[in-house]
Amino acid sequence: MKINITNHPIKSWVVLLVILGTLGGSQKIKASYNFQVEQQEVFNQYKGKIIDSNTKKELVFATIAIENSNISTVTNSEGDFSLKVPKNMEEVTVFISFLGYKTKTINLSDLKDTTLKIALETAVTALSEVNIVVPNNAELVVRETLRNKGANYFEFPTLMTAFYRETIKKRKKNVSLSEAVVNIHKTSYSSKQTDAVELYKARKSTDYSKLDTLTLKLQGGPFNTLFIDLMKYPEYVFTEETIPLYTYTFERSARINEQLIYVINFVQKEKTPNQLYKGQLFIDAKHKILTSAIYELNITDRENAARMFVKRKPAKANVYPTAVAYRVDYREKDNKWYYGYSNVMLEFKINWDDKWFNSVYSMTCEMAVTDWEKNVGKNLKGREKLRKNIILSDEAVGFSDPDFWGEYNIIEPEKSIESAIKKIQKQIKKNKIGGTVAALKP
Repeated sequence: MKINITNHPIKSWVVLLVILGTLGGSQKIKASYNFQVEQQEVFNQYKGKIIDSNTKKELVFATIAIENSNISTVTNSEGDFSLKVPKNMEEVTVFISFLGYKTKTINLSDLKDTTLKIALETAVTALSEVNIVVPNNAELVVRETLRNKGANYFEFPTLMTAFYRETIKKRKKNVSLSEAVVNIHKTSYSSKQTDAVELYKARKSTDYSKLDTLTLKLQGGPFNTLFIDLMKYPEYVFTEETIPLYTYTFERSARINEQLIYVINFVQKEKTPNQLYKGQLFIDAKHKILTSAIYELNITDRENAARMFVKRKPAKANVYPTAVAYRVDYREKDNKWYYGYSNVMLEFKINWDDKWFNSVYSMTCEMAVTDWEKNVGKNLKGREKLRKNIILSDEAVGFSDPDFWGEYNIIEPEKSIESAIKKIQKQIKKNKIGGTVAALKP
């Protein structure tokens, strides 16, 4: 059975790339300042690759963090990372972590070899010790988990405060970065009503001079991260039609935050004539609750993939994604689970008809919920709702509202999103977002 993936809803919401045309000469826009991390006289850059110690498979979205600091990064779709660290932080410790794996500790100086591969070992739990039976049908576990969303996740409307960030890079160079604080009017997990978002504060920094003759923009803004909430929007990946098109296998069990977790792999079946997904689901073994998911688009037809993600492009350029990866994490409060964090990564190439070389770009967006409360019943008016096709970099005008951002007056792409949240939480508390959200919790 063939499914028309080009009409799949994920195409509508996760449209990551917009090439708005060529810019020439005086039309090029330059940023009001350069990114702090590009000041090479101040920072050292360290590179490496994170892999599974047994399978040698690259680990996507593994975290690399400096001890006692807010400096961190994540690996890309090939397991590679680039970490920029101030030169005065030479004798420091680096933590490498990934869901279901043992955290590894190394010295920063060990990363100076750019070919270094860092292998992580799986954190395996012996199931016999806890009297848990290995599931003999992983697909049934996935189906049961999807059915349980009404019982295990928020059943009431929720008003969430979230911090959102999106980055565009040319190879390893930062080109554009936008940040925003948003209110998410999230409906019940058992409701088919779509979540609404309102923009509270936003800002950007862009250096188009690094983009050759192109302007690259990311369409969808916070919706790119919000709509990969698999438990709220399972139809974007798992439908009654597509569930049988995957092969599901039980890989291992692990303890994460004192919970016994099944790690279930899913991969598109070989003879399926569609571009679907492959990845891992982290499911609570006892209650069948999805706690995290890491997956990627299985790009088997790059022209079709380009039609899914490229909105507009120059006539003399072929643009196609080389990798599209997703991560979503859930949090628990009072025995109920809710969307807490997500990350979307797109890597793509531009081949020019009249050039010998190609250009490599990456786009990343992530969003973290910082606080939530039961919705008091406020209905957003049409003009208050963020459009699902929003281009955030167009909505944010430079460093608008300096009183809100306060001393946090430099966008620091290599620092964690948690660091950004901590720096502005006082301003969010003082402004009482929407007049209803309580003080942020660190």
